Amino acid sequence: MNALPEQLSRIFLLSHMRAFTSLAGHILGSHPQVNGYYEMHLSYEAPSALDRQLEVFLEGDALKENSRYLFDKLLHNDYVLKPERLGLAEMRILVSLLEPERAIKSIVDLFTRKESKELYASPLEAANYYVARVQALADFSRTAARPYFYFDAELLQQAPERLLPKLSDWLELDSPLSERYQIFSHTGKPRKGDSSERIHSGKIDRTPSDYSHVAIPEDALRRAREAYRECRRAIIGNAADSLCLE
Repeated sequence: MNALPEQLSRIFLLSHMRAFTSLAGHILGSHPQVNGYYEMHLSYEAPSALDRQLEVFLEGDALKENSRYLFDKLLHNDYVLKPERLGLAEMRILVSLLEPERAIKSIVDLFTRKESKELYASPLEAANYYVARVQALADFSRTAARPYFYFDAELLQQAPERLLPKLSDWLELDSPLSERYQIFSHTGKPRKGDSSERIHSGKIDRTPSDYSHVAIPEDALRRAREAYRECRRAIIGNAADSLCLE
């Protein structure tokens, strides 16, 4: 029997663009207890947002039998999570960062390949987005009304054998998360996450991407590294639990 909407708990992943969040969403969304795998572009500041989340999900997918969670990820400062206002008995919050040089170069590479002129094809604008986003996540960590689990995004590709068991435990799933995942109705679609061929493989690809053709202004990269270092320290310090590369 399908879970009733009011019985569904939530998983929220707070991160930034190009931090393996589509991979994380597909791994989570492939678990029998989890519905959802892509970015819904919603703010969560009132209980009505949870109803809207369910409506958006049901436009393209169906709830799994005996499922427990509905997933969404928030990657932009335009979309806000206020856990204390949602009235949920249960939610799980994940926060994740990727180191700045790789993240910014990946953002630029992605948006440069789009046909229309895109703001984040500029390395400076991509760096500005990154700095503002990690600062917002640090601010969230200082005032979070619910506990959250932090992980370094690199772990998804470099050491999933370490990360996935920890996530399975944190989410209290009844079976382990797998490195293999399903392809869904919105996989690879614009504004739904990663649109590259990699996401269609159905498994974690550990091959590093080459972004050597992308150059970031030194001042912008320095600012991003400082923001990452300071904000990551604060986020880890305020986390209920965490898993890092070191």
